[in-house]
Amino acid sequence: MNTKQTLSALLLCSSVFVAKAQYTSKPPEVSPAPMKPDMTEIWEPEVKVVTPAKVLGDAPSDAIILFNGKNLDQWVSQKDTSKPAPWKIVNNDHMEVAPGSGGIQTKLKFGDCQLHIEWSAPDVVESEGQGRGNSGVFFQNRYELQILDSYNNRTYRNGQAGSIYKDHAPLVNAMRTPLEWNTYDVIYTAPRFKPDGSLDYPARITVLHNGVLIQNNVTINGLTLYIGLHHYPEAHGEDVISLQDHGNKTQFRNIWLRKL
Repeated sequence: MNTKQTLSALLLCSSVFVAKAQYTSKPPEVSPAPMKPDMTEIWEPEVKVVTPAKVLGDAPSDAIILFNGKNLDQWVSQKDTSKPAPWKIVNNDHMEVAPGSGGIQTKLKFGDCQLHIEWSAPDVVESEGQGRGNSGVFFQNRYELQILDSYNNRTYRNGQAGSIYKDHAPLVNAMRTPLEWNTYDVIYTAPRFKPDGSLDYPARITVLHNGVLIQNNVTINGLTLYIGLHHYPEAHGEDVISLQDHGNKTQFRNIWLRKL
C-alpha cells in the first residue's frame, strides 16, 4: 500500500469512529431559562371591584338585599307562595315572626352563597329548651342553621343556636342576651349531583356567630329531619332560602346575600 492509500484508509477509519461517537453519545444538556418575576405574574382578567360597606355588617355593592327593614317584597308565604309574607314589620327596622302564620321564603333561588342575617330572640323570655326563641334559616329550603335563644338555656347540643340542626353542634355558644341582636355570617356551598341523580359531593357550611367561628367548613349530611338520620333523598338545583315559624316572636333585620 502506498502512502496515499495509507492516508486514505486512516481518514476513513477516523470518520467512522467520529460518526459512531456522535451517534452513541448523549445529546448536550440544554439549560432552562432562568426564572424571572414576571413569569409567575397573572394580569388578566383583572379582579372585579366590589365596594365594601362603610359600616361592618352592612351589604357590599354586589349584594342582593333580602330585607332592609322597609318591606317584605323579596319574600312570600310558605303556606301559599302566591301570597305575600305574613310576618310583621316593626318600626321600619326589623320583621317579627307572626306565630301560626307559617314560614316565609325568598322569591329568588340560590345555591352557593354568602349570607348575612341579624336576629334576636323575643324580648320577653318564655318557656325553655326548644320552646324559647326558636326559628331557623333553611338553605335551598332543606338544610337548617338553627336559631334559638341559647342564652342560659340548655338543650341538646346539636339543636342549640348555631347548630346545623341535629347534624353538627356549634364549636362554642356565642349567644347574646334576648335584648341584643345576633349576627350570622355564612359561607354555604351547595351539594352537587351526578347526571344519574346520585350525590357527587355534599353541601358544606362555615358560620360565624357574632364574629366567632362556630362551624368550620363542615359537611352537611343531608336533608334536615326532626326524626331520623339525615340523608340526600334526591338531586336538586338552586332553591329558596326560608325562615321558620316555630311559634315564637323571633325578630330579623339586615339580611343580604352574595351569590358565589
